[in-house]
Amino acid sequence: MSVESQLRSITVRTSGVLESLKTLFRLPNDDPRKTLAVALALCLVCSVVVSATAVSLRPLQARNAALALETEVIKVAGLDSAGLSSEEAFARIEKRLVDLDSGRFVDDVDPLTYSYRDAAKNPATSTALDSAAIDRRPDRMPVYLVRQDGQLERIILPVYGAGLWSRMHGLLALAPDGRTAKALTFYEQRETAGLGSDVAGARWLSKWPGKELIDADGEPVILVVKGSVDARAPSAKHRVDGLSGATLTGNGVTNLMRFWLGERGYGPFLAWLTDADRG
Repeated sequence: MSVESQLRSITVRTSGVLESLKTLFRLPNDDPRKTLAVALALCLVCSVVVSATAVSLRPLQARNAALALETEVIKVAGLDSAGLSSEEAFARIEKRLVDLDSGRFVDDVDPLTYSYRDAAKNPATSTALDSAAIDRRPDRMPVYLVRQDGQLERIILPVYGAGLWSRMHGLLALAPDGRTAKALTFYEQRETAGLGSDVAGARWLSKWPGKELIDADGEPVILVVKGSVDARAPSAKHRVDGLSGATLTGNGVTNLMRFWLGERGYGPFLAWLTDADRG
């Protein structure tokens, strides 16, 4: 069919639709057919407006999400009280992308534009796992490094995993030894309000700095216990108090920590980085 024929066909169909609409709107206001037509027209207009608004706001939403993440990175980097602007503080942090299988940096993709969430959804850029923490792992993950006078000060790792009701996303800051926690934050979670949601609370997160998450053999040993940690126990340095009334959320934190610090997560990278840092 030629272009002219297609255009004529479209014109005819459009004219027919318009005539049908005119006929409907000529009906009395109390005619059910007119009421239905008006309702459908309003629904169509509203759906178009909502869709257009969502599309137009998407870049702004993405930018706001990026700014929120930058704020969290600055906080766990310990630069939020350094008297710097957000731009200055974030500029001091080294952003890299890591291949998790090799444990080495990769430079063919900008870590600032890379989305590990998108990568996890793509079978070509992720790996299916039988894990209590996550079902698919991106093959690459961003990391953030804080240096002072050329010396490594903090290693910041994005982490995520299943809680009781939601997927929890956080940032874990480690000391240069790659084993000891310096800071932790969960900036996205939808756990039970007043119980599991305390996973993002300052009081519980303050229990993490100084905990040894990995033992001398390189095995993740951190455990969120049920109840309180016995400070006299030899294992206390590897244990964190549980969340009251939220044992399953605490188990989720244990699972995701052990996964991301293990051999399928950042384990190879941490072993390589800490060896390289020691020279």
